[in-house]
Amino acid sequence: MIKLKRDLGPVEAVGLSLSVMAPTMAMALNVTLAVGVAGVAAPLGFALGTVMVALVGLSFVFFARRVTRAGSAYSYIGETFGPRAGFIAGWCMLLLYIAGGSGSAALVGDFLRAGLADHGIQLGGWWLAIGVVAILVAMLFAYRDMSVAARLMLVLELSSILVITYLGVRILLAVGAAEGLSLAPFRPDASVGWWGIGYAVVFAVLSFAGFEAAATLAEETGQPGRAIPLALVGSVVLAGLFFVFASYIQVVGYGLGNMAALAKDEAPLNTLALKYGTLRMATVLDIAAAISAFSAVLGTLAAAGRMLYVLGRAGLSQAAAQVHPRHGTPFVSVVVTGLLMLAGLLAWSPFVGPADYYDNVGTIGVLALIVAYLGVTLAALAHAVRAGSQRWMVLGALGTVAMLWPLYNSVYPVPAFPGNLWPYVVLAWIAIGAAIAVAKPAIGTAEP
Repeated sequence: MIKLKRDLGPVEAVGLSLSVMAPTMAMALNVTLAVGVAGVAAPLGFALGTVMVALVGLSFVFFARRVTRAGSAYSYIGETFGPRAGFIAGWCMLLLYIAGGSGSAALVGDFLRAGLADHGIQLGGWWLAIGVVAILVAMLFAYRDMSVAARLMLVLELSSILVITYLGVRILLAVGAAEGLSLAPFRPDASVGWWGIGYAVVFAVLSFAGFEAAATLAEETGQPGRAIPLALVGSVVLAGLFFVFASYIQVVGYGLGNMAALAKDEAPLNTLALKYGTLRMATVLDIAAAISAFSAVLGTLAAAGRMLYVLGRAGLSQAAAQVHPRHGTPFVSVVVTGLLMLAGLLAWSPFVGPADYYDNVGTIGVLALIVAYLGVTLAALAHAVRAGSQRWMVLGALGTVAMLWPLYNSVYPVPAFPGNLWPYVVLAWIAIGAAIAVAKPAIGTAEP
């Protein structure tokens, strides 16, 4: 059997994790949501969220040092609870990657449409065509050479991060000179208290969705027992610092007394660029967000292809387990997952628009992700109990508790229609995966 090409290092692994998280895109969308519930203290929510994700990340690190096979949650949970439990976890991660990639493709065109609109150019419905092209181009890169694709993802994401960092420095200098910088964003807002901070943490945790994607490259990375943990830790630390910084500059840039306006702004970075920079800078920020969205398409497609490859190898489909003889990539799985992303984009997004489509499929994907993350933290806890490691017992337990909070807040209070349907969609997806795991005997005997 042809194996995946092992020619990647920690840099490429970090590139995949960062691209799936898409920090620039996350900060263009999630800060306003956090401000809506935590007010001025939204940056505190992102800081606490970083700590919570770091606790979950340590469970991934625990396994990444010991399990050097591709599959991420599939391999880690399967190692502890058996191959069928691992299959369901991998099935959940597959839903996350497909949904996230399809939703991000819609935003590629939407961000470009916003940037051109600043100059009087109206794209109209062409955002959909741009999204389709984004998926097709991502399929080409993911099909041919993962090393090139991973480096491209890293360059694209870092470039977009630098644009926001530049804007942030301008904001800090201007606000600092005019009225001085405040530490109020790192104290609970009296009007919402710690409860509001708790809700902001949910949006912070969701911004990290996909940090574990580097683990899907374990069989393509040299010294995976060292490189993958390094990539996981590096991704969480880099993204966490950026999230706290980006949320802080938006809060102080708007002014501490203008949180209601920030919470309602659909394009806060664009607004700040016009206030502290120029129209050209606002356009560059929109392009940077579009680049980040494309990087997310490429990253999620690469991760989805590898997850489907692993599930195929475990007994789902031998066709999905094929590796390209020259490129060393899971080409069949890349094509299948890419087509699924296209199907969702074409069948759903034209009826709801790019932003709502991203929100809907993103919510579905994140609910599936939380289930898989909980499985990994519980597996780390169980593994530590068997090994008698008190330190890892504590970390596994803390990681589990850290994930229960966003899960609870995702389903209660019950979201308005159609958001109230998405937990049932995820439950149906899990039920289908469980049925497949039972129906195919090979899955029960596969090595996770």
